[in-house]
Amino acid sequence: MADRVLLLAVGVSVALLLLLLLGLLFYLWRREKKKKQKGRSQYEELLSTVPSVPASSAPVILVSQGSWAMPSEIPFTLPPRFMPQNHAELKNEEEREEEEEVRMEAQRDILAHRGSLSVSRLFPVGTVLAGLYSVPPLNEVVAPPPGMATRLCFSVEYRHSSEQLMVSLLRLGNLPPRFHGNVTLVELRLLPDDRRPRQAKARGTGPDPEFNDCFVFQVSGVCVPQSTLSVCVLSVEQDGKRHAVGRVLFPLEGELGQAGRVLWRDLETEDDTQCSELGDVQISLSYSPSLQRLSVVVPRARGLQLLTDAGVCVQVSLQIHTQAVKVKRSCVVKREIDPCFDHRMTFKLRSQHLDEACLRFELQQPNAVRSEPPVLLGVLVLGPFMYARGPQLQHWMDMVNTPQEPVQLWHALGRAT
Repeated sequence: MADRVLLLAVGVSVALLLLLLLGLLFYLWRREKKKKQKGRSQYEELLSTVPSVPASSAPVILVSQGSWAMPSEIPFTLPPRFMPQNHAELKNEEEREEEEEVRMEAQRDILAHRGSLSVSRLFPVGTVLAGLYSVPPLNEVVAPPPGMATRLCFSVEYRHSSEQLMVSLLRLGNLPPRFHGNVTLVELRLLPDDRRPRQAKARGTGPDPEFNDCFVFQVSGVCVPQSTLSVCVLSVEQDGKRHAVGRVLFPLEGELGQAGRVLWRDLETEDDTQCSELGDVQISLSYSPSLQRLSVVVPRARGLQLLTDAGVCVQVSLQIHTQAVKVKRSCVVKREIDPCFDHRMTFKLRSQHLDEACLRFELQQPNAVRSEPPVLLGVLVLGPFMYARGPQLQHWMDMVNTPQEPVQLWHALGRAT
């Protein structure tokens, strides 16, 4: 009897163990199947809400390999590791472990695709409208206007809150052919106080070199209407020799209403053949700080309105405030509308007087009666902001900023006041 009871107990124990083993195997199989189904559904479903992405993480934009045109919409997706976690739904430790395994698997997928232009198994959150962020090519936005004149493209904006003048230098248009192979430089100054120029170098050569540089000038709102933006364009050869292409003088008074707009301005060049009403005179200035010497050369004049046949001469006077310190006169050139003087003269001038002194040029014709004063054909004044504006002021500032280098320009004669 005892043997039968023992055998029955052993049989029941073995049956229970088999049932327990079968139950464990079935549970593991169901768990693995559930994990695979859950991982697949999490990548295929579209989120109804945008997940919160950590500030230090960067989104991934899905793109494809090969050449493609800019689409109207670009799919915008996030890696699976950025999926939102609802901790209230993680009821036990097993679900947390499953979630961790899913994240590790997705991370391995991303690392496997590193270096390619596509990332598989990404989590979609919507699309990015490419048209809102695309920048059209520069030649389509600011194409140079037709014509033969060399033009400068730029924009000016003044910010009253920070008292900053923003100057965006974009490009040049219709550069003369002899400068196509050279390096193009631009020097910017804010006259009358800015003596040290800001420089920009073109990114390329050819007829329409581009700059795409921005400059900031700190200037108060009170001084802005009295200021003038000076842009000087230079062409530099391989041996370092510079050639002046031209310049733009942009007075800020009344021009800031066009702030933010792209502006085109013609360069004023030295090759302009059109003379002013009274004629033009060519002046070369250079200053030596070590010798405290101002050198002046008057090569020639053109388009003068001669009243008599007595000839013409040029008188140069150095003035400090209203007092004439030194007066010099060239020889008389007779019967020529475009006289060549080639007259050189020097003046002693201290560096501290550069902001107080000016040069006054007078083109005169001797009077037939020696006791009478000569006939005045035209007047020109070169000096700092106290005496001059526009090209006359720019010429003086160029002389001060480039010591011991001659600066030569044409100037229009004005009437005596």
